[in-house]
Amino acid sequence: TLSDPCTPRPRTPVLSLAADAGSVEDLEMEDVMKVGYRNIRCVESGGPEPGVGCAGRGVITSINFLEENGAYERPVDYVSYDVLGDVVCGGSRCPPQP
Repeated sequence: TLSDPCTPRPRTPVLSLAADAGSVEDLEMEDVMKVGYRNIRCVESGGPEPGVGCAGRGVITSINFLEENGAYERPVDYVSYDVLGDVVCGGSRCPPQP
C-alpha cells in the first residue's frame, strides 16, 4: 500500500538474518534491504529479547553493515532511523538478570 513504502512485509531483521547466516559478514545488501514504492529502501535492525543484551548494539551493527556495504553511496535523499526511546546499553532499563 502507499502508506507502507516497505513492502513486502514482514521484513526480517538484520540481526536475525546474521544469526541464521553465521555472522553479519555473511550477509549481502540484497538479503537485508527491501525496496518498495518509489524506490524507498528499508532495513529492519532488530535487537535482543527485552531485558537481555544491548539493543543499541543491534542498531550499531546494522548501521555499520549498511556503511560497509555502500548503502549510503547510492543516491539517497533522506535517511531516517526509527529507534525505540528505551535503547540503552547500561542496563538501567533492564531488570537484573540471574
